[in-house]
Amino acid sequence: MAGGAAARRRTGLTVEDVHERLEELRELGLYRRMRMVSGPQGPRVVLDGKPVLLLCSNNYLGLADHPRVREAAADAAMRWGVGAGASRLVSGTMRVHRKLEERLAEFKHAGTALLYGSGYLANIGVISALAGKGEVVFSDELNHASIIDGCRLSRAETFVYRHNDMDHLAWALERASGRGALIATDSVFSMDGDVAPLTELVELARRHRVRLVVDEAHGVGCLGPGGRGAIHEAGLEREVDVVVGTLGKALGSYGAYVTCDADLARFLVNRSRPFIFSTAPPPPAVAGALAALELLCEEPRRVERLEHNGATLRDELAREGFDVSASTTQIVPLVIGDAGQAMEICERAIEQGVFAQAIRPPTVAEGTSRLRLAVMATHTKEELREAARVFGRAALQAGFRPGAGEPVAAARETARPRSARQRAAA
Repeated sequence: MAGGAAARRRTGLTVEDVHERLEELRELGLYRRMRMVSGPQGPRVVLDGKPVLLLCSNNYLGLADHPRVREAAADAAMRWGVGAGASRLVSGTMRVHRKLEERLAEFKHAGTALLYGSGYLANIGVISALAGKGEVVFSDELNHASIIDGCRLSRAETFVYRHNDMDHLAWALERASGRGALIATDSVFSMDGDVAPLTELVELARRHRVRLVVDEAHGVGCLGPGGRGAIHEAGLEREVDVVVGTLGKALGSYGAYVTCDADLARFLVNRSRPFIFSTAPPPPAVAGALAALELLCEEPRRVERLEHNGATLRDELAREGFDVSASTTQIVPLVIGDAGQAMEICERAIEQGVFAQAIRPPTVAEGTSRLRLAVMATHTKEELREAARVFGRAALQAGFRPGAGEPVAAARETARPRSARQRAAA
């Protein structure tokens, strides 16, 4: 009893404080809970006991449950065990790690690849190693949280430039007085589905002699020749200093990697704290990613199907009145604004058999809560058409009217009685 009271005094957070803060989150529409998916991450899953079409998984190419990927992971568990047992610099570097690193470097046309435990670890590890006190990191305002936290951990000054605004970035670089360390950006922005202006970023980095770090988490497997990413799509594969990629999205496994030249890789091995102090990625996950990479190389049409599916979903959502013009990729946001209303649309869509998670602050800016839709290559066009109709109906039922006019397809379905909230909003 006394020990518990002392612990509460030390943290400054009482049980009552916790309850009050949780209640406040509920009132603001910002309370989060985990949902339970039964079975593999396919285009259709069972969510909390209900069959739904899954439209918020990053399993973009449908490889997480591919038989070859499963078999490779299972075989690796039998051959090398479930865990690596140590960090990479102790005894955790195994043959399967080296094989995947070599294959990734070849795939990305890079000098060297280094495996990390996750994309989050890779970004904080790279940025905190390459920038330090007295220097400046230039970061896009919509970068992923891992880049933001990497900037903080580096102890460098961080200049946040307006999203994809190259004039603002150029202005900041001019005023950095030679203290610039690096520019950090996502290639495909995970909440908006747009692509960074990579050509202009390379030009600015060259002119001001700073390194360019690009996170291709949502680009590899999704864009560019053979799914090599947005950098390759722009023809800049030899121009970017450090590329961060993930094994947990299009490649259907878990973990991450960094590609760069050999000297920079040796520097990261010696200075990147998450690489040095984290247990190496588990052999089954590494072997699964290796199998997925081979499938990507053998079946590049998966990337084309993903691109076509993204275009189909955007077209169908536009027919429903949603403004999806900013997205050009497999990520399609339906920006609602109000957090509570976004959650209501999410829940109503689930009732009608489609799951896309509502994304709210602090993940996105205040007033920009949204449903983040993510397409898979394994979705059918009819599934995507029906999903767009479901979102149109769910939006109207929640009192949100997409676009200037009422969506035609959804209007056909709204003869049912409306709630008081809907009548007030109409």
